[in-house]
Amino acid sequence: MQNKFIWSEEIEPHKKRTKEIIHKHPEIRTLIGRNPYTIFVILLCVSVQMAGAILLRDAPWWAIFLAAYCIGAFACHTLFVCIHECAHNLLFKNRTLNTLSGILANLPLVFPSSVSFQKYHLKHHSFQGVEELDADMPFHWEAKLVGSSVLGKALWLLFYPVFQLLRPLRLTKEVDIFDKWTVVNWIVQFSFMGLIVYFFGLKATIFLVASFFFSIGLHPLGARWIQEHYLTHGEQETKSYYGVLNPVNLNVGYHNEHHDFPSVPWNNLPKIKKFAGPYYDTLGHHTSYTLLLFQFLFNKNLTVFSRVARSNRGGRKVDRTKSAELAENPVGQ
Repeated sequence: MQNKFIWSEEIEPHKKRTKEIIHKHPEIRTLIGRNPYTIFVILLCVSVQMAGAILLRDAPWWAIFLAAYCIGAFACHTLFVCIHECAHNLLFKNRTLNTLSGILANLPLVFPSSVSFQKYHLKHHSFQGVEELDADMPFHWEAKLVGSSVLGKALWLLFYPVFQLLRPLRLTKEVDIFDKWTVVNWIVQFSFMGLIVYFFGLKATIFLVASFFFSIGLHPLGARWIQEHYLTHGEQETKSYYGVLNPVNLNVGYHNEHHDFPSVPWNNLPKIKKFAGPYYDTLGHHTSYTLLLFQFLFNKNLTVFSRVARSNRGGRKVDRTKSAELAENPVGQ
């Protein structure tokens, strides 16, 4: 089993392609902008989760978990995408309105995360694979703990939100984790969940918790985390998904397109591929989250270590001694 990340001396892979595409297809600039109508998607999905929690407060347990898996997970995943849009300030021109929209989208997701996500996600775009700056990169101990077994990978997906919660702590030297907006996010979120517990009880709360964990965990939607940056097609470290769930989840699968043009809102991402098709048609991609989920679970060669790590920040390099666990026997040296 592979026991280290794949090391690269190159900078993150998107900057060069972005320059080439803009040069050949300047019309893509017209896609850059904001989509304020995303706020209605947020309101819809929050309403779906609230209605589910209220209607299921006296339902049998099997109905609660079935609804969470088949309905709640999709609503929550779409809310995660909306928080992602807010992090890129793609709803409104005013940054505060985007932050408040993210806090609103966060409500049915149980745990406060929208403001913190906004901070570390932008670093992920600029410094993809740089351990000290990319909270999307797994810990070395995390990958080693999970291993290559079906059970280990299934448990990793099931508890993926826990690992997501821990990773930003690695960025404390580079990113100020706590600020006034983080405190606001925490107060609003814990107050909201307190009201849910008080007025609607345990089963309503469990519905929201289960929906949250299914939406980014052991569920076909959870395969999105494998799709985006795991090495399922050679050493191509970012892959898109062109499947039936894109319309449901706001085109989140267009991940190469998004990394190339992060200032383009979700509704315009398919147009990037339409304008610059030759650049994307030749790249490896996925068409089924379900197939990818099973591939990840049962392919022993595809593990949490199947990621590219780097120190090159694009002209500046991280001290290799700080990334010894990633730099051991680096590829290409």
